[in-house]
Order: sequence, then structure tokens, then C-alpha cells
Amino acid sequence: MEFLCYHRDRPGSDTLRDKLLEEHWSYMDRYAAEMIARGPTIADDGDTPTGSVHIVGLPDPAAARAFAFDEPNYQAGVYRDVLLRRWRNMLGRTMWDFPGGRTGGNRYLVLGLGSEHAVDLVVPPDRDELIAYGPLLSDDGATWLGTAVLVRAPDADTARAVLSPGRYADIEVHNWQFGGRPS
Repeated sequence: MEFLCYHRDRPGSDTLRDKLLEEHWSYMDRYAAEMIARGPTIADDGDTPTGSVHIVGLPDPAAARAFAFDEPNYQAGVYRDVLLRRWRNMLGRTMWDFPGGRTGGNRYLVLGLGSEHAVDLVVPPDRDELIAYGPLLSDDGATWLGTAVLVRAPDADTARAVLSPGRYADIEVHNWQFGGRPS
């Protein structure tokens, strides 16, 4: 089963986040084989972290909750809240397989928070800029709750347009970077 976990930073927690960086990386190293995508969301200043995205394959919802809530930054109070949802990898690849590579261009996390009817259940025809794409689902995988996308785009408005306008309760767009230990 695949899960998307988005930890949103608590305002003013960047010093604590920096202090725990090695602990965070060491924790994530334990999940390297299961990781589909990872990386921080960043404020418009291009510097300040605002959250942390992890898309990971785990055996069940209980394992996903343990992954999300045992994370060192969460335990220390870096994060203000956590979005944890089942997710389906519609591209069938990891971020490391993205043909556009780790750098170059603007990267975004786009979260379409569901309304009444499921939308965007098919990958858009222009896949070249998609890093990760899939529906957000209930724990049992039966109910569509939204769509999550990692995308390279020239700007936030173009990233938002990957999802069907007017069909979601809300669409969030966050600056995002490839994560993990520096090579």
C-alpha cells in the first residue's frame, strides 16, 4: 500500500528542524527501499521550510501512522499537523526515475482536497513534467478524498492547473524540492 504523508511545520520551528536534520535523515534511511518521493516544502522566500512530504509504500495504515508519528521532527514538535492518506502511484515510478532529474525548474506539491465527486483519476496526457501523481484515498482505499501531485512547472498557477479547476473543495500549491541526503 502506498501512503502520502505531509507534515506541516509549526511557525518558528526551523531552528529545531535544523538541529534534528541528521536524526530525520537517519530515520528516513530506514525506509529508503519503500520511498517513492520525499522532500521539503519551502516558503516563497526560497529558504524557509514549511513542511515535509513523504510518499512511501508500507504494509498497512497502522504502519503508515507509525511512520508519520514516530518521525523525530514530529516527536520534537517541529510539525503543527500531519496529512496522512492512502495514495495510488499512477505513474508507477519513484521521483528518482523522473526524467527531468533532481534539479532545474520550479517544483511543486499540489494537493487537491476532494469535494463530492472523484476527479482526475486518469493521468493527464502531458506526463513529462509530472514527478508523482495519484489519488488520495481513505484508509481502506475505497473512498476518493482528493489528488496529490508533485510537478515541475514554470509557476504556481501552472502547477495548480494540473488539476481540474472548480472541481475540488480547495487546491493547495506548495514550493517543493527533491529531498534526502546530499549526494
